[in-house]
Amino acid sequence: MSDAATLAPPAVVSVEPGLVQADVGQNPLPVVESFKAFVSGGFGGICLVAAGHPLDLITVLLQTTTLYSSALDCARKTVAKDGVRGLYRGMAAPLVGATPISATSFWGYDLGKRLSQHYYGQDADEPLTVGQICFAGGFSAIPTTALMTPIERVKCLLQIQLTVPKHERRYKGPLDVVRSIWREEGARGIYRGTTATILRDVPNSVAYFGVYEYAKRWLTPAGTEPDDVSLVAVLGAGGLAGVVSEAISLPADVLKSRQQTAPAGMYRGLSDVFVKLMRHEGPSALFRGIGPALLHAFPANAACFLGVELSLKALNTVL
Repeated sequence: MSDAATLAPPAVVSVEPGLVQADVGQNPLPVVESFKAFVSGGFGGICLVAAGHPLDLITVLLQTTTLYSSALDCARKTVAKDGVRGLYRGMAAPLVGATPISATSFWGYDLGKRLSQHYYGQDADEPLTVGQICFAGGFSAIPTTALMTPIERVKCLLQIQLTVPKHERRYKGPLDVVRSIWREEGARGIYRGTTATILRDVPNSVAYFGVYEYAKRWLTPAGTEPDDVSLVAVLGAGGLAGVVSEAISLPADVLKSRQQTAPAGMYRGLSDVFVKLMRHEGPSALFRGIGPALLHAFPANAACFLGVELSLKALNTVL
């Protein structure tokens, strides 16, 4: 709350068309608005995975192995080994998980805004300050961690085994990964990488929602009706939000991927991952895969926010 209090006076954001807050004043029931945020966020997550999985796969492979010289080399070798379907390997877990994760994130953002407004005694339709947006964005990362950590570990383990021949691959699918981890490491193994996920997602979410709200306001044509969705504004702001937040969180994401894909006992903790990475590969390893990560971030998050805005608009017509 201290950040919000410090930043409150100088900068106020009037969040115009879309994103969860737009029609709060029309329906004062928090449960209805929370439901809209949850459902629209879930649909946005599905759009994100469908648009961005191939580049997400390439990013993970570049971060966790040294077999590829570039993103293009990684894509070419993956297709040569497994066909085009290989670029969608491991998508089942993030696709199934995308709905609750993204839904929880947007619900958490909506809740964070409401908590901040309640703290300052504001009405639900009053504009937010910079600090309030940052607080709500960071707050949204907290409830998503419980869902994000196990799903991303399963995804990473399925993706990393693409580097070995088919007959040597250990896991048959997401459920097989979960069974193996539970049998060998228990619940602690399922949640390996939680600290790294929090360190990655809190600053990521602050930038994600903050950049989107501001960029959308700047890109929305003057005179746009509150119920209208500007495709240029939503796609541009969503893509930019994804790029900025990805760049900020990439080092923590590299550490998380290394920790989650390593054999049990290889690292004593996140700090040990960092020390060994610096010793053997140097600082540049923290930004390995940044090219495909940023290429993935723009279309995936543009699709996500477009899905959120359109589904929110549809929900506003019936609720």
